[in-house]
Amino acid sequence: MSHRTVGTVMTEHVVRVAPETGFREIVALLAEFEITAVPVVDAAGRPVGIVSEADLLRTLAAQEDDGPGAGPPSGAAAAGAAEGPSAVTAGELMSGPVVSTTPDASIVAAARLMTRHRVKRLPVVDADGRLAGMVSRGDLLRVFLREDRVIHREIVEELGRVAGVSPSAVGVEVDQGRVVLSGTIGDPELVLPVLRLCRSVDGVVSVTDRTTRSEPVPLDG
Repeated sequence: MSHRTVGTVMTEHVVRVAPETGFREIVALLAEFEITAVPVVDAAGRPVGIVSEADLLRTLAAQEDDGPGAGPPSGAAAAGAAEGPSAVTAGELMSGPVVSTTPDASIVAAARLMTRHRVKRLPVVDADGRLAGMVSRGDLLRVFLREDRVIHREIVEELGRVAGVSPSAVGVEVDQGRVVLSGTIGDPELVLPVLRLCRSVDGVVSVTDRTTRSEPVPLDG
């Protein structure tokens, strides 16, 4: 069974900036390409940080504002307010250190990485650490758009490869990615492996086990 990897769902042609790229140029790039963040790469093409809309807004919020209801900039964000946002570079704005993944990582591993570090996107790096792409939450979630019939077919095919399990004895129903197993699994020790197999199929949201176990026939003493 071949599971989807980050390399199959990532965006390969990534808009990127250098540490010296200015505030206004970053804003223009976000608007032009309709994106919400850009990776910052060094001269070797290795990601060193990410600049998001939130990073830009924090800098904007630190500027002087004489309008109604405006208060003075506060905290560290106000440190360079006098120079204006055009004086701020990507290297000063970016969030780091970078949490990255690789093209051959599974989408499950990437999702766990995003959750653990509370980030919305991950740079994807090659074997030399250079930027190869970007993967976002939306990219990972697209795997759940697989059709139910495709999921059903893959599960049935995989069950046929499990020694001791008869695909004809196990019923498989798939509705909106939710899998329900019925029928009979002869060996109770095969139940957990079968459930894990089903959960690992791309697009599966949940698995409900309604199978029964075959009782061994007692031998005459």
